[in-house]
Amino acid sequence: MSGLVLRLAGPLQSWGERSAFTAVRDTAPFPTRSALIGLFAAAEGIGRDDALLDRYDDLRLTVRVDRPGLRVIDYHTVGGGLPKARTAATSGGSNKGAAVITRRHYLADAVFVIAVSGRDQTVDRLAQALRRPHWAPYLGRRSCVPDEPFVLRSHIEDPEAALRCEVPLSRSAHAGRGGDTVDVEFLYEEPPPAQSIPRADTLEVYDVPISFSPHARSHRMRHLYKSVEQLPRTLAGPQHTLMRRLIDYAHTEESA
Repeated sequence: MSGLVLRLAGPLQSWGERSAFTAVRDTAPFPTRSALIGLFAAAEGIGRDDALLDRYDDLRLTVRVDRPGLRVIDYHTVGGGLPKARTAATSGGSNKGAAVITRRHYLADAVFVIAVSGRDQTVDRLAQALRRPHWAPYLGRRSCVPDEPFVLRSHIEDPEAALRCEVPLSRSAHAGRGGDTVDVEFLYEEPPPAQSIPRADTLEVYDVPISFSPHARSHRMRHLYKSVEQLPRTLAGPQHTLMRRLIDYAHTEESA
């Protein structure tokens, strides 16, 4: 087993949780497994109708919430004032004939760091695809472009341990209470060890993709385990040095 570390940051992110082409396009407060698997599939050039999602079944995804972001809503219209033939299309092949109004939810200024663990051959294949993606990655919606550095490490023995001890935190060292540690939220797909993390809340989420087909999308449930852990305050620092610390961390692998 090995892994890689991704940093998901950008002006806006949106991780659709329940809506499917409805007037309200919601977002989960963290990257969903469905969205992350979709990002991997796009990087590898796998289309929505390709039944190849089982190739990601062995992956274990752990999320570190550096900044939860601020939830914002965009009042969005498409097609108003146009002839019917030029308005938004329907699934039946005609046109709606009127403006389509949606309210789209986003997370502004959020940052998540993802530990991706799996079999060596799966991680190697993903690392190559994410470095040179077939289709460009995005943070839930095509308009949400990720910041760099995106792939922090592509070959690491224990990516979850790296989240706790090595990967720079995208927050100020002065945030939160004083002392030598800072509280950081984690989301695990497997129950964390009780001896090191005494309390974890259990969540039920329906975000394991079965099919991405536009006309047959389906997901199943999984459990997530949410905990708040105390990380060394040295992982945080002045905001003006953040990019340099991230680049130095990423380049350590290249020079090794």
